[in-house]
Amino acid sequence: MTVPALPVRAACAAVGGAVALVAAPAAPGHLSLLLAIALPVAGLFVPDALRERHLRLRRRRIAVALPDAIDLLAVGVEAGRGVAAGFADLARAGSGPLADELAIADAELSCGEPLAAVLDSLRERVPGSEVATLCAAIERSRRYGSPLADQLRRQASALRRDQRRTVEERAARAAPKIQLVVALVLVPSVLLMITAALIANADLFFSSFR
Repeated sequence: MTVPALPVRAACAAVGGAVALVAAPAAPGHLSLLLAIALPVAGLFVPDALRERHLRLRRRRIAVALPDAIDLLAVGVEAGRGVAAGFADLARAGSGPLADELAIADAELSCGEPLAAVLDSLRERVPGSEVATLCAAIERSRRYGSPLADQLRRQASALRRDQRRTVEERAARAAPKIQLVVALVLVPSVLLMITAALIANADLFFSSFR
């Protein structure tokens, strides 16, 4: 995904300026001046933020799909199919950003590009250690004749362990946040309901003491 062009930034800044025209007069004191300046400036950086979010989600989708793709590639290698044929099979059978990248690699191989150059191009298009490790295993097998299927299966298992660990870490970090929501939102709301019920029935409550 390319860097946002100047017209896109200008359009986002114009939208921020339009919002500032509505929000700034309603803001108290010096806050109106701050909004009038900050919102158009923030609009300039919105395309960058959206681009980074898109790239982050794309890398995550590739990482999630990679272990299954590596396992299928290992099965194909064991069956005597080459890496190029494996890329083509995965591109045709799959969907999403990983399948798109493998389709590009397959097209480059079909046009006569050497496998080493195609792997380098794949590493550049998909940053991250996961794809780099896959490309390194394929290149190592091509150069030295080491068994590729075993390396691919080990990498797929390691990726699944890492993903499982990441999910567990996220779950562990989410627990205190859930407890904080319960403490700050649910408990006060329940207390308010109890208080409202006591106030509504206060006459019956105090009549028992007469």
